[in-house]
Amino acid sequence: MKQPEIAIVGAGLGGLMLARTLHVHGIAATIYELDSSPTARKQGGMLDIHEEDGQVALREAGLIEQFRAIIHPGGQAMRVLDRTGAVHVDEPDDPRRGRPEVERGRLRQILLDSLPAGTIRWGSGVTAARESAGGRHEITLTGGGTVTADLLVGADGAWSRVRPLLTEATPAYLGISFVEVDHFDADRRHPGPAQVVGGGMLFALGAGQGFLAHREPDDSVHIYVALRKPQDWLGGIDWADPVRGKAALLGEFAGWAPELLDLISEGDGELTPRAIHGLPIGHRWRRKPGVTLLGDAAHLMSPFAGAGANLALIDGADLGRAIAAHPGDRAAALEAYEAPMVARAAEIATQAVDSLEMCFRDDAPRGLVEFFAAMAEHRQF
Repeated sequence: MKQPEIAIVGAGLGGLMLARTLHVHGIAATIYELDSSPTARKQGGMLDIHEEDGQVALREAGLIEQFRAIIHPGGQAMRVLDRTGAVHVDEPDDPRRGRPEVERGRLRQILLDSLPAGTIRWGSGVTAARESAGGRHEITLTGGGTVTADLLVGADGAWSRVRPLLTEATPAYLGISFVEVDHFDADRRHPGPAQVVGGGMLFALGAGQGFLAHREPDDSVHIYVALRKPQDWLGGIDWADPVRGKAALLGEFAGWAPELLDLISEGDGELTPRAIHGLPIGHRWRRKPGVTLLGDAAHLMSPFAGAGANLALIDGADLGRAIAAHPGDRAAALEAYEAPMVARAAEIATQAVDSLEMCFRDDAPRGLVEFFAAMAEHRQF
C-alpha cells in the first residue's frame, strides 16, 4: 500500500512528536518550518513535563531515557510570596509531584535528533492553505512554491495558517499580559533576585498582578511580570527601550516589597511583551478527512495549567498512533484522534481559566496557597 503524503506545519514539540511517532511506526512525514534552522531563535524557558501525558508520549516514542537525562535537579521547588515579600509557601523539590522541569530547547533537541535527516524543511513557512482535489490540501510556502498532501496537520501554534481550513475560531485576549525579564548569572550578579526566586518556581502575587519566575539550568532566572490590563496596554509602551519599559512596570508595582521590585529593576537585556490569548474552551470543528490540528493550533489556552507543551506532546503521539492504526483510512484515523483530544483539552482549559482567576483574585495569593496545601495533603496519602 502506498504511504500517504503527510505534511506537518510547524517544528514545535507537537509537530516533532508526531513525526517521531510516525517514524517509529515506519511512516514518513515532512515538517515545514518557518525558522531557517534549529538555532534561528531562542527556544528557552522551563517546562514541567507531566507523568500522565507528556512523559507518556516520550516513553512511547522511545525517548524517555533521553528526557530523564535533561531533568533540572531541584526544579520542582516552589515558593509563594505576597506583595510584601512575606513567604507563604517554601517547598523543596519533591519528585512525587511527577512534574520534573526541563529546558524547552533541550527537549526540542532530543526530538530533532530522533528524526531522519531531511524530515524538516527549514525556512519553509506556510503563507496559505487551501483545499485541493480528492480530499487533499495544498500549502503555499514562503518564498514561493506549493506542496500538496494527503494529510495536512496544523502544528503551527496560536496563529495557525492551517486552522482556517477547519474553523473560523481565532484566539481571544484573556485579560492578562506578560513582560518577560531575564537575570543572567543570577547567583553572582543578582543575588537578591536569585534568593527571592529560589531553586525552582516562584509565585509572588497580588490583586491583578504578580511575578512568575523560574530558575534555569544555566543559573539564569526567567521572570514573567504579569498584569491584568486592557488588550492595547502593551502597545502603548516602548518595550524596545528597557529603561522606559522598566519604569512603566515599576510604576504599576508601586508599593510592592523592594526585593520584588528588584526582579524588574535588575533585569538584563531585552524586555519581551506577551499578550495571553486563548481559543474557546472545547474548540472543535466539523471533521475533514485530509486535515487536522494539534497543540496550540487546536486548543490554545493560558499557561496557568502548565499544560501547553504536555498537550502538544500527547496530541502528536496520539495522532501518530491513530494514523498507524488505520493505514489508508484518513477519516478513521482522525475520528480516533480528534474526539479524545478535544475532550482532554477542554478539561484542562477549564483548569487553566480557574487557575488564572485564582492567581490574580483580590486576596491573592491566598487561593494558590490553599491549593498547594490541599495538593501536599493529598500526596501524603
